[in-house]
Amino acid sequence: MSLIESLFGFLILALSHFGKLALIALGLAVIFGIMGIINFAHGEFILVGAYTTAMGYHAGFPLLLAIFVGGLAAGIFGLIVERLIIQHLYDRLIETLVATWGVSLIVIQLVRIQFGGTFAGIHTPLGSIQYGAFSASTYRIALAGAAIVLFASTYAIFMYTRYGLHSRAAMQNKEMAQCLGIPTKRVYMKTFFFGSVLSGIAGGLIAPTVSLTPDMGTNVLVEAFVTVIVGGANVIVGTSLAALSLGIIQAPASMLFGTLGGYLALLITTVLLIRVLPEGLTGVVE
Repeated sequence: MSLIESLFGFLILALSHFGKLALIALGLAVIFGIMGIINFAHGEFILVGAYTTAMGYHAGFPLLLAIFVGGLAAGIFGLIVERLIIQHLYDRLIETLVATWGVSLIVIQLVRIQFGGTFAGIHTPLGSIQYGAFSASTYRIALAGAAIVLFASTYAIFMYTRYGLHSRAAMQNKEMAQCLGIPTKRVYMKTFFFGSVLSGIAGGLIAPTVSLTPDMGTNVLVEAFVTVIVGGANVIVGTSLAALSLGIIQAPASMLFGTLGGYLALLITTVLLIRVLPEGLTGVVE
């Protein structure tokens, strides 16, 4: 393989990894950044979105509509979890972590009982692109564009809507926001719903690229947490920069050592970055 082909392959793989990392981390970053909640069931919200998208697609829905339905289903599921469990555990980090872990285990078993060990997947659309000996899925590259659109939409919501103003106030100083008449509990409810929708959309978007199994949420959870930790406090800037940086690092490792090598490079880089930059990439930007 020539140098140009290798560079082309690196660029495509970096975009692919960036798109996946950014998509699966955004919903988690929104909930953690605004509410300070570690949602250990984040992978299962992605699972709900992916399975609902697949069911809608096999029922005859266009893929984009099926992805939207998957996001809405995950949002409704998240709203139910927030009303039944999360709202009673605000400001109790460890209890919230344990409770969402319990939700995760329950969802995995329910999905396994209802659908079995595997579920009919979605054919990857858009074909492939090829340069020399290197070939890659066009859809995986398109995921990077979808991630940029979701990040831009999230930024617009937080910066130019009343909900965004209230959520930023609650994030910076919850007590002062309450004194100013901002209903922080309602803001948190909307935030959990919004983060769940983003997770469900991410699940629908990556559904054509992964095997649909009850454990798929667990498989992406580590990557999502790693990206959020490396990104730091800023939901948009930190998470996007972390996804891009980790994607650039994971790409050559995957090319040289396979998928396992890419994961190891991801984890090693995260440990080193946390050691050097305890506030994440957000601290560097600020």
